[in-house]
Amino acid sequence: MKKTVWMYGLISGAVCSVLMIGTLPFENKIGFDWALLLGYTTMVLAFLLVFFGIRSYREHQGEGRITFLRGFTVGILITLISCVCYVATWEVIYFKFMPDFMDKYGAHMIERARASGASAAAIQALTEQMKKSKEMYDNPFFNAVMTFIEPFPVGLVMTLISALLLRKKAPAAA
Repeated sequence: MKKTVWMYGLISGAVCSVLMIGTLPFENKIGFDWALLLGYTTMVLAFLLVFFGIRSYREHQGEGRITFLRGFTVGILITLISCVCYVATWEVIYFKFMPDFMDKYGAHMIERARASGASAAAIQALTEQMKKSKEMYDNPFFNAVMTFIEPFPVGLVMTLISALLLRKKAPAAA
């Protein structure tokens, strides 16, 4: 199981990382909202490897059979490895290349609130909230935890669906 989990987890993590690196330069051109949609779409593509990893395990180590629990275990391990790769990539990008990301994101959120007609008090509260978020994001541990929370639910859903679709019981004895 280790070989399958590591291989598919690292491939999925590499896909997540490469797609993140490839799409970040376009963030300013397409805007934060479209970048968010694009980011989650790339995560779904990367987490398709969970399906293929569970299937590979079923066919090679499971002799064509796999229970939901074993499939879920394989899938969640692949997801965890992929998420760690995603976090590591973001940590490097954020702290080395985009330390102003939270400033830009905060400005976007405040402008969005202004455009929607928010009151001055609501905009001031949002401004304070964005300052606190920036301070928290500048802590590498907090940044890593928050970044991990982004792709994990996508991987969890892909794991559940894949484990359900790929489960196969042993044929009944004649």
